[in-house]
Amino acid sequence: MTDLTTRGRRVRLLATLAGLLLLVAGTLFGQDDHFPFGPFRMYSTSPDPNGAAKDTRVEGVDETGQVVAITEANSGIRRAEIEGQQQAYEQDPSRLSRIADAYAEHTPGAPVLREVRIVIRWHGIKDARPTGTSYDEIVADWTRP
Repeated sequence: MTDLTTRGRRVRLLATLAGLLLLVAGTLFGQDDHFPFGPFRMYSTSPDPNGAAKDTRVEGVDETGQVVAITEANSGIRRAEIEGQQQAYEQDPSRLSRIADAYAEHTPGAPVLREVRIVIRWHGIKDARPTGTSYDEIVADWTRP
């Protein structure tokens, strides 16, 4: 085992100080995207104990009128990808046609989707407990021409 040189100690000390400075700066001024030096706010905040809880889903309506849950298994698209681009889908619902295409590729032989929509189910919360009430809000809807 060899001892660390003076230069080696200085390098380690400077690296440690730089890491600490990044951590403090990220905590004070950073956003989630700056992880691991940002605050990662999803774990540092809490929801309103009397607000509604959001549950986003994607569903399609096939040519027989059946409502189909669009999942990663039947479309290859994760729900998180949809949620991450939700605003873009709301601004341009025609983008949902790509989900219908992905569904067709992943479920050959299934009836064609004539409609795809993003639906948010808002669950009622009172005093940090579910109330048992909910309502659905369609935030983006595409219908095959």
